[in-house]
Amino acid sequence: MPERIADEAILRAVDNGFARQVAFLADLVRFPSQRGEEHAAQSFMAAAYQADGYAVDMWRVDVDAIRDLPGFSPVAVSYDDAFNVVATHTPRNATGRSLILNGHIDVVPTGPLDRWVRDPYDPAVEDGWMHGRGAGDMKAGLSACLYALAALRSLGYQPAANVYLQSVVEEECTGNGALACLQRGYRADAAFIPEPLEPRLMRAQVGPIWFRVEVDGDPQHASGAFSAGANAIEKAFLIIQALKQLEIVWNARKVDDKHFCDHPHPIRFNLGKIEGGEWTSSVPARCVFEMRVATYPGQKLEDARAELEACIADVARDDPFLANRPPKMSYNGFMAEGYVLEGADEMEAVLRRSHAAVWGEPLTEHVTSATTDARFFGLYADTPAIVYGPICRMPHGYDEAVDLDSVRKVTQTIALFIADWCGLEPIDPEARR
Repeated sequence: MPERIADEAILRAVDNGFARQVAFLADLVRFPSQRGEEHAAQSFMAAAYQADGYAVDMWRVDVDAIRDLPGFSPVAVSYDDAFNVVATHTPRNATGRSLILNGHIDVVPTGPLDRWVRDPYDPAVEDGWMHGRGAGDMKAGLSACLYALAALRSLGYQPAANVYLQSVVEEECTGNGALACLQRGYRADAAFIPEPLEPRLMRAQVGPIWFRVEVDGDPQHASGAFSAGANAIEKAFLIIQALKQLEIVWNARKVDDKHFCDHPHPIRFNLGKIEGGEWTSSVPARCVFEMRVATYPGQKLEDARAELEACIADVARDDPFLANRPPKMSYNGFMAEGYVLEGADEMEAVLRRSHAAVWGEPLTEHVTSATTDARFFGLYADTPAIVYGPICRMPHGYDEAVDLDSVRKVTQTIALFIADWCGLEPIDPEARR
């Protein structure tokens, strides 16, 4: 039978190692691991896993190997530097339940650096918050997974089941990194993702779709002396306005969704990028915009795409110019389904016990209009996935910061969760020498 040790001992062990954990997190934040630049940070994670004695698998994500799998999102960028890292703990005697601890290494762009109070890749701690791009989303979670296990090891114990520490790429744009872990064969009885959505149980999440629209115009002199032409930017605005009206329609459907019916605005059509025009005194010849929209759990992606495409086609049909030069629509990133955590009563009970022991209050739950990699485990691997993490301020914004005390307590919660879910066994004395 798996052994048990006192909760208090585990909590103290996390506290005793927390200064090292904060230093590790600061080192990790210093890597600017934006899309296409993750390799150095992943090498750092691989070295950390190896130093703690885990077997480490680091590989480049092969798009062709995952392209036909459920959950794959269209790829529009190079994967030359897209490396996943998975560390494996193997027990001496597997008597407990296996676990995946998953986190993503990729971070979003910083935006104009002059809008940051401090360098986004020079982490600073102020009033208990660590500042820096990715400090919260979600390098703090990666540190929590590693140091929860380190705390147990410092007490002379290890999980009595297989545990897989996953540091993946692509969470911020496709999720294909997590999908590649499934394709690689990594499976467990449960998954735990410490995304910075606060220390609450995430019950449901939306599914985002990314798409790109190219709009042509008829370039003429801005004076209109020869012809008014057709302004591609203004034509794009017509389409954007129609899509924003569709956003209202989709949000009205929340009344039919038992998880999002009380959410103030679950579906957002975010105009994320726009580029157009060539010369100030010329009517723009071209405009390109990119948008992220959300879908409800259970909503078929093909139905959502059909509505989006019909909306754009209707605008083009009603415009004399666009009717002859219809916009071109393509999908260039997320093509994700929503996810609901269901059928995981025992896993939830373990989290509730662990949370209460650390925070001294009952666990609450919520739904989110964001997405996480939990959908891959829950929808495509028959693996319930819990999302529960620290408190982050301004994720994706200027001056992103993570509350370090919440990181400490989340690490304690994860350590207790591992001890309960996986069980514990003494570390082989020979292995500790």
